[in-house]
Amino acid sequence: MQTLDTIHHTLHHNDAVMLYFSAPGCNVCHALKPKLSEAVMDEFPAFVIESIDISETPEIASHFSVFAIPTVLVFFQGKEFLRKSRHMSVAEVIEAIARPYNLMAGS
Repeated sequence: MQTLDTIHHTLHHNDAVMLYFSAPGCNVCHALKPKLSEAVMDEFPAFVIESIDISETPEIASHFSVFAIPTVLVFFQGKEFLRKSRHMSVAEVIEAIARPYNLMAGS
């Protein structure tokens, strides 16, 4: 099970991390997650994606000030770069992270 400590460990030991916050009763969350995960891994293979169920670990959502689902947080080198909640498209997320990812990865 994820804890705040395991999330912090992931953030500090990986250059590119996406946190995906959702809950079991959220249909939008479940429809978006596989499409977004696949697109991110296809375009940006160094990303680590962590899925966080806010019903199981509300303290993690609270720590990151996540109050709506789905919410995506993108971190580069431990610093929050992007925050998208509720209404987002896969293309919009990919476009937002492409340039900083490529700079970080030296592409």
